Amino acid sequence: MSVEVLDATTIVNFVEDQEAFHVSICDRFAHLDTNHDGLLSYAEMLKELKSLRVFETHFGIDVKPNPDELAQVYGKLFDLFDHDSSGTVDLEEFKSETKRMMLAMANGLGFLPVQMVLEEDSFLKKAVERESSKVAA
Repeated sequence: MSVEVLDATTIVNFVEDQEAFHVSICDRFAHLDTNHDGLLSYAEMLKELKSLRVFETHFGIDVKPNPDELAQVYGKLFDLFDHDSSGTVDLEEFKSETKRMMLAMANGLGFLPVQMVLEEDSFLKKAVERESSKVAA
């Protein structure tokens, strides 16, 4: 993890860079697709869904969520990705929903820079790295 500064523009520019975004999506999809069938099952997506950190600490105090509630939330998140209700997520569904979620984050952040702790392999970290490489060039 690292602390990075980003704003809405960082995220929007990453999503609009079709090549960089597509490569990142394909890499993450391939990493999640452990049985290499070109589809993501709920079990394969669960790690990714957990990385969204829907349930975190509240003001520094760990709150243990109800397991049934947790399963229900992750099931609903999976359903958001599974646009055709097939029980699996294909690459285009994964790309489309990830894009939608990232643009929603950008909209929520606004245009004032904020510091965030980012996972090393996250899409937001990739967006920051892309922006940094453009500034350095």
